[in-house]
Amino acid sequence: MNELVGTGVALVTPFKEDLSVDHEALTNIVNYNIENGTNYLVICGTTGESVTITKQEKKEIVLTIIKANNGRIPLVLGIGGNNTAQVIEEIKATDLSDIVAILSVSPYYSKPTQEGIYQHFKAISEACPIPIILYNVPGRTSKNMLSETTLRLANDFNNIVAVKEAGNNTQQYLELIKDKPDDFLVISGDDDLALGVVLAGGSGVISVLGQAFPKEFSKMIQLGLEGKTKEAYALHFKFIKITSLIFKENNPAGIKAVLEALNLCRDSVRLPLVTATQELKLKINNYLKQFNFQ
Repeated sequence: MNELVGTGVALVTPFKEDLSVDHEALTNIVNYNIENGTNYLVICGTTGESVTITKQEKKEIVLTIIKANNGRIPLVLGIGGNNTAQVIEEIKATDLSDIVAILSVSPYYSKPTQEGIYQHFKAISEACPIPIILYNVPGRTSKNMLSETTLRLANDFNNIVAVKEAGNNTQQYLELIKDKPDDFLVISGDDDLALGVVLAGGSGVISVLGQAFPKEFSKMIQLGLEGKTKEAYALHFKFIKITSLIFKENNPAGIKAVLEALNLCRDSVRLPLVTATQELKLKINNYLKQFNFQ
């Protein structure tokens, strides 16, 4: 799965003032990322506000992105949840012909045991016709998928090809990288740790921030993959402040505030999320002016 090495971005879903999906802005964000070095796009993940997107809207979003992409870079689609049967039903009902892999989140809210998590992904693996990226994000699911469980799945199922690890847990990253099968990818889901993960042997990142700064962020990750530590960290240091800012209140309100400042989309989000505060927007705008990314 070399197409999943490097910088993937977790795309936002832009909304108009009336909170309908803004397909024109979405097309612009896709083109902006492809033209500036992003390696692959992730559709309808957490950053895409997947929990407040209807089934019909999701279909339309996917079609817009496929059309805009026009086969230029790989596409990954978020299909996950805590109802195993429903996840399998969605996989079977979805046309995956333009999708290289699905990104499937570890079950949230239900708080299953590690064996429950394993059995959930076992059932998904057996039903899914394309590769699967596991997604561990305990801050949202309230249950950490331990490295032992991830590695067990990686060893037992050929179509489970990667994990997006987003526990902000350096020790767990290192355990995964140390013991993973040779062809299994450990992908950072933490923008602040992404470079360190790559330098330790990870395969790249699925980034929130990267979609606003695709040229600089993808260059940082590529330098890391090439082992050019000093040059990579020079870029990493520039991103420390803005990475902190975009997650200060909620995601994706922070990144949407950045994208609005870059004239790529409105900052609108759907309830229960609210837009970034004026205080946060001011700090974001000051950052953009300081580093001349506008």
